[in-house]
Amino acid sequence: MESIKGRHTELISVYIPKGFNLQEVLNMLKQEYAVTQNVKSRTTRKNVLDALEKITNHLRQFKETPPNGLVVFAGNVSQIEGQSDIKLWSIEPPEELTVKMYWCDQKFALDPLKEMVREKEIYGLIVLDSSGSDIGLLIGKKIVLEKHVDSLVPGKTTKGGWSQQRYARIREEAKMEHLKKTGEEASEIFGQYPDLKGIIIGGPGPLKEKFFEGEYLNYQMQKKVLGVVDTSYLGMQGLEEAVERGQELIKEAAVIKERQLLQKFFTHLQKEDGLAVYKIEDVVKAIEYGAVETLLISESFNWVKFKLSCQCGFKTEKAGRKGDVFRCPNCGALLNIQEQQELADVLAEKVKEMGGNVEIISKDSREGSSLKEIGGIGAILRYRLS
Repeated sequence: MESIKGRHTELISVYIPKGFNLQEVLNMLKQEYAVTQNVKSRTTRKNVLDALEKITNHLRQFKETPPNGLVVFAGNVSQIEGQSDIKLWSIEPPEELTVKMYWCDQKFALDPLKEMVREKEIYGLIVLDSSGSDIGLLIGKKIVLEKHVDSLVPGKTTKGGWSQQRYARIREEAKMEHLKKTGEEASEIFGQYPDLKGIIIGGPGPLKEKFFEGEYLNYQMQKKVLGVVDTSYLGMQGLEEAVERGQELIKEAAVIKERQLLQKFFTHLQKEDGLAVYKIEDVVKAIEYGAVETLLISESFNWVKFKLSCQCGFKTEKAGRKGDVFRCPNCGALLNIQEQQELADVLAEKVKEMGGNVEIISKDSREGSSLKEIGGIGAILRYRLS
């Protein structure tokens, strides 16, 4: 889909969230159809109208949106000026869709789908000894060998005519150079992944400990090292061993990080120093002030941001739980849901825009269960709000 480029602004993307009223989407497409009649270019106008008609006919086949929502792409994909080839693609996203969108451009709007399929669990892997080193990544469940670094460390046998001390010194200097080069290469590779969760170092000999203790990785990567494991090999087999023997490190790192965050959060609450908040209105206020250092969201958090309207013309936005109903303050009628979006997504996006961190907290741990009991959301603040 990303490779398709329209000759003009005539590629349409429609994102329909789970449970959204399809009749409202059809009404919106009808309005876009009327607006498109005013497009000056006859060719562009015809292609957009044809694409809108194709989408409309497709949506009429549905009684309701699929379980995860629906994404429809349509437009003229012909690369020959003056010719028309209207194609349509209909996709049920792999995760629950919360965004509602209509977009007409020279390319399809793919960012929401790309974000869903982007692998977010990435770990760095390094296996090394004096004969060489291999740098790789664990991306989801896939292990990728990124680079092999050759070693110039000479063998243990002394060269003829060289004193044992001199040869040992040369060999030690070559080892240090090899470690330095490995650290530089790994730091550069891992630095390309801002979501990197951690790094595992392995190898068949003692050089791996020297690499870790000598901090040959840059400081940003060094603090992400989860630990050191023994492997029998280098290469792809060594990377696979490092992953297998590093599973406990990965689990332990995630659990410890979550526990430390929650302990910090609850300590601030107990001290009542104003550096932690948990009521939804207090969390939203802190986000609006840009005061949130870390937003904590429980897996069980089920609040939604609603866009509501009434037949009397009243419109509003409210936050509530799924299944909540709202009445119009003017006439008392039930408000219609025009659009809904996971509140966690809305708040997380705002926090990230302001340089804060977002952590999804398990509901199974003791600390995670405590967060769930007080509403499922909380925030550690940079400074106290008055």
